[in-house]
Amino acid sequence: MSIYLYGVTRAEVPVPRDARGVGDPPGKVRKLVAGDLAAVVGDAPEGLRARRRYVQAHQSVLLAVAAAGPLLPTRFGVVVADEAAVTARLHADAAGYTSALERVAGRCELNLKASPVEAGLADLVRSDPRLQRLQQESRRRPGYDVSIRLGEAVMAGLRRRAAGAAQQVAAALTALADEVAPGPDVPGCVLNASFLVAADRVAACRAAFDSAAEKLADRAELRLTGPLPCYSFSGLPAPAGA
Repeated sequence: MSIYLYGVTRAEVPVPRDARGVGDPPGKVRKLVAGDLAAVVGDAPEGLRARRRYVQAHQSVLLAVAAAGPLLPTRFGVVVADEAAVTARLHADAAGYTSALERVAGRCELNLKASPVEAGLADLVRSDPRLQRLQQESRRRPGYDVSIRLGEAVMAGLRRRAAGAAQQVAAALTALADEVAPGPDVPGCVLNASFLVAADRVAACRAAFDSAAEKLADRAELRLTGPLPCYSFSGLPAPAGA
């Protein structure tokens, strides 16, 4: 039977006995031990789809295991041919997995996203000579072209303003983090970044974020998510056969 892979951890890290993962009914979760390493797995359900409850179950398993020890999580939906393929890769890449687990041990991931807000448009226009000229032109000679140019310039200005605010918050978090990783582009966002943070610094990161986000609320919508499994810092591919 195909194997659903949640992640890789140390052999001694326990998987909660009541852990239930992806599937309908929810599948049992177990470990496949290979030397000092273990893969957290379950039986792959038939017709796997990214249903909301499946994605939530995947995340719940990761959080439960990560609470007990370091974990290299996989993204939702990694299916491997069989148990032998999983353990073979653990043995083959043991040094790499061990090093990656040391990297994330005692740490978690926080994710920061920032997007523009339309508050304070009058202040934005007053601070941008180009916007002032376009606004005046649209009043003198209203028309489609000038309206489009004004709208594009306003949006660009909002994004610049939000990006500046986001960088201030990111700088505060970077000072408390061990590592920073840029995330993929997200529609509507000017920043998507993840921070590898020691567990005992999460509260300080949250306090720094809250303080900065409150001051910058008129410039950007700022969202800090976590603690999360260290998706952005595992740095290793899924086992062969996925």
